[in-house]
Formats: sequence, C-alpha cells, structure tokens
Amino acid sequence: MNPEPQRLKIARHKEVLNKSCAEGFKRNIIECVFMVSQIDIDSRQANVIHKMKITCDINGKIALVTGANRGIGSAIVDAFLHHGATKVYAAVRNLDSAIPLTEHYGDMVEPVQLNLAEPETITALADRTSDVQVVVNNAAVFRASTPLDSDAIDSLELAMKINVFGLIRMAQAFAPILKSNGGGAFVQLNSIASLKCASNFATHSASKAATYSLTQALRELLGQQGTAVLSVHPGLIATDMSDMAGLNGNAEPSSVVAEGIIAALKSGDFHLFPDTMAKRIGLAYQSFSRSVIEADIAEYKAEKNNKDIAR
Repeated sequence: MNPEPQRLKIARHKEVLNKSCAEGFKRNIIECVFMVSQIDIDSRQANVIHKMKITCDINGKIALVTGANRGIGSAIVDAFLHHGATKVYAAVRNLDSAIPLTEHYGDMVEPVQLNLAEPETITALADRTSDVQVVVNNAAVFRASTPLDSDAIDSLELAMKINVFGLIRMAQAFAPILKSNGGGAFVQLNSIASLKCASNFATHSASKAATYSLTQALRELLGQQGTAVLSVHPGLIATDMSDMAGLNGNAEPSSVVAEGIIAALKSGDFHLFPDTMAKRIGLAYQSFSRSVIEADIAEYKAEKNNKDIAR
C-alpha cells in the first residue's frame, strides 16, 4: 500500500479535529487516530509500546472485597482465601449479611460496613483497613431502564451515584493505602455492558461504560505507584442481580469470575472476560483494545520521534 495518500488523509482528520474539539480532548483523539493509522500504514510499526505489566499474586495478601455477602463478591472471598490470602475484609451494607462468611472462615474474614451512597462510610472503611493490599470494588446497583422510560433519569442518577461516584471515592480513599503497602492491586468489576449497550438496560450500561472509562484512567495513574489495575467484564453470571433482571438463563457460576481474577492478576492483564459470552466479546474487542485502550500513546509517540531522528 502506498502510504502517502493515507498520511494526507490523517492530516485532514487532524485539521477537522483541530477546529471542532476542545483542546485537551482534541490532543488525545488526534494521537489515537494517528497511532491507529500508522499501524495500518506500516506493519513494522504495529508493535505499539505497552506499559510494563504489573502482576499481583493473591497468596499472602490482605484483601478488601465490596459487596462480599453474595454472588460474585462472595465467590471472590472464597477464591482469595482458597488461594492463600491471609485475610479478607468483607465490606457490606448490613453486617449481619456477612455472618455465613465468618461462620465458615472464622477470623480470616472480617466484616466491615460500607454503603457506596454514603461517602463517610468509605472514609471510615479506609481508616479501618489501612493494611489492605488488594481492593476489589464489586458492589454496584442494577436498576434497568431504557432512555425513553419515565424513570430513566432517576435510574441513571442512582447508577451514577453508586457505580460511578462510588468507584471514584473508593479509588481516592485506597490509592494511598495501596501505595504504602507496596502497590498491590485494584480490581474493578465492570461488565460486557461497559462495551455493548442493550436498550432495556441502557441506564445500567451507561454507568458501566463510565466506570470502564475511569478504570482505564486508574490503570495509568495507579500504575505509576506500582499498583496493578484489572477491569473485569462478566457476561451471564448466576447472581441474585442477574436473576432479578431475568438473565440467569445459561448463566455460569460466580466462581468463573473469581478464579479468573486471580489468574489475571498473576499474569498482569488489564482486561478479564471470564465467562463464555464475555470471552466471545473479548475476542472481538481484543485488537482494538491492544492497539488503543492498552497502548501507551505517549511512549508510542516518543518511539516514533526517535525513529524519525534516527533517519
């Protein structure tokens, strides 16, 4: 392929973006367009620089799991302790709901109170769990609405308050704790709904798209302090939440998510698509993810500049 027309096309894209986008957003989009186009132009430049993978072995770690009393959260507690975690803080709204965990695991599980809708409980939780090395932000709310439903605004506001603002507050509270404890890991339970919106669950999908975007930012920011960040995207998983939504047909057990998290942390992956449905979506998404989402644009640009200078 003759690269010259393609380069002219890129220049035109840059000119349009220069005129239409706000300055900070514009620079990021231009570099993304340029980077992907360069990959198309020359396969020798397809080796995009990625950040060094940060790994985390759960064995010997102290973990915090939110929404730990049922479903995926409870499965994560089980799997972490099975794979050698020394202690798990089980963060729940109602402490009594964690009694089955303490009856089974004794003092290896410590129930702690958390309500993502109440910021003061997040602050109190961070103060109480200052020895944490792995944080799993699993708690979320599911309230499905289409954009045309009369309760769409209320549903979206609730989802943003719990799922999105809750993530931001958890990250702000625990980033310094993870740093002081050697880096560790921050795991965010996103969804395939982060990538593909179903109209019946549009407000939920919108909140999960927002948490995925924030997780990408956390990967870059927390990576600077040696903290691994994992974005988990389950599909059909048998939980109370999916049952309420009528989505438990052909659903897989929560254990596939929990075991997948442990393996992904060990290998330093950023994305985890744990179940059969999620894996299919992940396979289709992989090329874009590696070229754009997981690529370090700044390092790619620096590498290209160095090659230009060498010429």
